[in-house]
Amino acid sequence: MRIGQAIRATAVASLVSAGFFVLSSLEEARALEVEAGRALLDANCASCHAIGDTGASPVANAPAFRTLSERYPVESLEEALAEGIFVGHEGSPQMPELSFESDEIGAIVAYLRSIQPK
Repeated sequence: MRIGQAIRATAVASLVSAGFFVLSSLEEARALEVEAGRALLDANCASCHAIGDTGASPVANAPAFRTLSERYPVESLEEALAEGIFVGHEGSPQMPELSFESDEIGAIVAYLRSIQPK
C-alpha cells in the first residue's frame, strides 16, 4: 500500500502543480489583456479622457474612464465599441468616431474593469 500511497501523493502533487501553472498562465494572460486595453485607450482616448486610475481628464468635460461604472455597467460598452463610439459625444465635434475589433473590445473592457473603484 505504501507504493500506492506514494503514487497517489505524486499524482496529487502533479495535479496541484499543474493547477498553479494554469492559474499563473491565466493571470498572465489577463494581465496582458488589461495592458493591451490600456494601450488602446492611451492611443485613442487619452488626449481627452483620463484613462488611468488617478488624474484629471485633459478636456474638462470628458469623464475619467475610472468613473464609467457610476453611469452604467462597463460591459455595456461592448456593443458601442464594436459599432462605433459616438453616443454621449454629440456636443463634442472633436470626438472621432471609433470602432474596435472583438479582441480589442475584450481588452478595453478588461482594462476598464480593472480601474473602476471597488
